[in-house]
Amino acid sequence: MESGRTTLLKEQQLKDQFDNLEKHTQSGIEFVERYTKFVKERSEIEINYAKQIRNLSKKYQPKKNSKEEEENKYTSCRAFLSTLNELNDYAGQHEVIAENLTSQIITELLRYLTELKAERKSHFHDGRKAQQHIECSWKQLESSKRRFERDCKEADRAQQYFERMDADINVTKADVEKARQQAQMRHQMAADSKSEYSNFLTKFNQEQNEHYYTLIPNIFQKLQEMEERRIERVGVSMKTYAEVDREVLPIVGKCLDGMTKAAESIEPKTDSKQVVESYKSGFEPPGDVEFEDYGPGQSMKRTVSETSLSNSRGEAKERPSGGKSKGKLWPFIKNKNKSPKQNKEPLSNRFNEFMASKPKMTCLRSLRRGLSLKLGSGPEDFSHLPPEQRRKKLQAKIDDLNKDIQKEMDQKDALTKMKGVYEKNPQMGDPASVDPRIVEMAMNIEKLQSEVQKFEGWLAEVEGRLPSKSDPPRRQSGLYETQNSNSSTVANNCAQDRESPDGSYTEEQSSETQVKVAVANTPEFDDEFDDGDEETLPTIGTCKAIYQFEGHNEGTISVTEGELLYVIEEDKGDGWTRVRRNEEEEGYVPTSYVEVFLETNAKGAMTYI
Repeated sequence: MESGRTTLLKEQQLKDQFDNLEKHTQSGIEFVERYTKFVKERSEIEINYAKQIRNLSKKYQPKKNSKEEEENKYTSCRAFLSTLNELNDYAGQHEVIAENLTSQIITELLRYLTELKAERKSHFHDGRKAQQHIECSWKQLESSKRRFERDCKEADRAQQYFERMDADINVTKADVEKARQQAQMRHQMAADSKSEYSNFLTKFNQEQNEHYYTLIPNIFQKLQEMEERRIERVGVSMKTYAEVDREVLPIVGKCLDGMTKAAESIEPKTDSKQVVESYKSGFEPPGDVEFEDYGPGQSMKRTVSETSLSNSRGEAKERPSGGKSKGKLWPFIKNKNKSPKQNKEPLSNRFNEFMASKPKMTCLRSLRRGLSLKLGSGPEDFSHLPPEQRRKKLQAKIDDLNKDIQKEMDQKDALTKMKGVYEKNPQMGDPASVDPRIVEMAMNIEKLQSEVQKFEGWLAEVEGRLPSKSDPPRRQSGLYETQNSNSSTVANNCAQDRESPDGSYTEEQSSETQVKVAVANTPEFDDEFDDGDEETLPTIGTCKAIYQFEGHNEGTISVTEGELLYVIEEDKGDGWTRVRRNEEEEGYVPTSYVEVFLETNAKGAMTYI
């Protein structure tokens, strides 16, 4: 009886152990699932982060045909562009992290979880089967034991009944024999039950021994090994988790090194030089502002804010002289016999007016072109641009044309070779079918070459008029106006538009009111461009050339150092003085190149260098 209770206790304890192991292994599986979910969320974060980084890099990439793209010539802008590209590669490494986390951890753990659940289920199935088998054996043993006990009691009762019957003299012999047979049968049944019980007991003991010493320990061992593999697998995944990050660190470091290198490549001086090259106009700075004496008895001089456009022919006609004049016929002049009215105002106001003023257009065609520039694109020769910018545009246009010419020539050569192949092998094609295309390309090349010559002519003109770097230092003026010696030069200047004798830019983007007035009074302006004879301008002083000047442009005159000339028109604030060498040869020279001596009785006389 005691043995039975001990067995039952052991069975209950074993069942409790199975329950504990089942809970523990289930919690282990849940831990793996939780860790897998953690890695999956980290992968999603990496993907989203990489996407946001890429979008950020794309957002700040310079747009095509935009101001930002033009700014890439600066080292700081190029460094920022390199940083954006490195940032894009940096985002790619985070995508690699997400990809490796998915392939090396998440996918593997999900597959392992499926295997782990199946293995755990198999082990606990075997444990429950062994448990049920031992419980079934125990029940059979208990049943045989109870049957043996019952048969023994029945045999004892039958033996006692036989003995009572045999001792009673009143009982017949037949009844006694029947009682004896019944007792023997009960004893035989008890013996059989005993034998069955003994067999079941032996069998149960063997099974119980195998159950507790072989089957259950093996199952527990397998469960233990399963748990150890699970824990080891989690550890490997955690190590891989760190290695995935570590693998991209060298490339991330290179990206950061690239950003550092880009930052170190910034050159402030180079960028500032780029700005100078981009916006250098080629204009010469204005000359010095002359002192204006408004004291008693002093004749008033024209202020510096007035350009040579205010030089009326009336002044020239008032000067006593004989013969014809080759003076410049300036447009937009209404009062020919009146000098401009001078208003006395502080010199600071005149200086502000001078700094805010822009050079005037020299003829009606310039005025109309200025209006067209405000309404649409610039002219083909880029004459609306400052000299230096015009030179760059022309040079760029020539380079593009040369590339087109080279492309056409290459295509023409290819077609010529094809024609040669057709001539040698007529079955491949008709040689005559290539001729129209070759002729068309030859015409295109000729047309492009003529375009190149046209732009090269404009370029040579601009380069000839730009100030030479080898010129000696001199006072320069930025308010140049073309003042030539005859009316034909005036018309030529109108065609050249907005250029002074040295090629400086003189166009003014006038206000809409000025444009309307100029266009409305076109006939009156055209009257100013007559070819009538003018009187020869009188000599108002002399001058000595202190530098040699090559007068290549129309309206100018060449002088040699130390040469003496006659002054016939003083500097009106535009940086040019009109001189005469003889009765037929006169023109303009830079005021800073000569030393002028005006006559004492000349209007507004003063000596200046």
